[in-house]
Amino acid sequence: MTPKAAERFESTRLVFRRPVVDDDRSILERYAGDAEVTRYLGWPRHTSIADTRAFLAVSDAEWSRWPAGPYLLFSRDGGELLGGTGLVFETPERAATGYVLARDAWGRGYASEALQAMVDLARTVQIRHLYALCHPDHQASARVLIKCGFQLEGIRPQSSKSSEFPNLHPGQLADVHCYATTLVSGPPPVRS
Repeated sequence: MTPKAAERFESTRLVFRRPVVDDDRSILERYAGDAEVTRYLGWPRHTSIADTRAFLAVSDAEWSRWPAGPYLLFSRDGGELLGGTGLVFETPERAATGYVLARDAWGRGYASEALQAMVDLARTVQIRHLYALCHPDHQASARVLIKCGFQLEGIRPQSSKSSEFPNLHPGQLADVHCYATTLVSGPPPVRS
């Protein structure tokens, strides 16, 4: 049986916590409603609190069905909401991940720290294949993925819903780069 992930855990500078309904306003204001922040994401920018509440409902459903789901990212120093990350399961052994950070959290290494935490978490919940989709023009994100051990698996052509970037060109599909890593289940490796 696959173990259930912790709903709250910490890394060196971040606190990861399962979203709750009271987070709705903060999520909308800090990152989900920001056009620049959501530019390269595969989900539409939130334009109302209803959009954010819909995300929270999906989050609860994911957490009910799978060993983990979305996480919010907070600063360990001060507790400020910085963004979000998580695992999106397709099967018990295959999941997608990614991250989003508020603008004032960019360029501080939080993306790498959050992504590495998701890789480590994926191992503990027995995911064997973890992947992330990245717009071809989003080079900063591609560098983070490579830094965290992901390799370019291939290019998904403009043929699937996963190829839509609704904040760039609504309704149009684009090629998307798929980065992936194959994991061995169990505790994360010891880093020296």
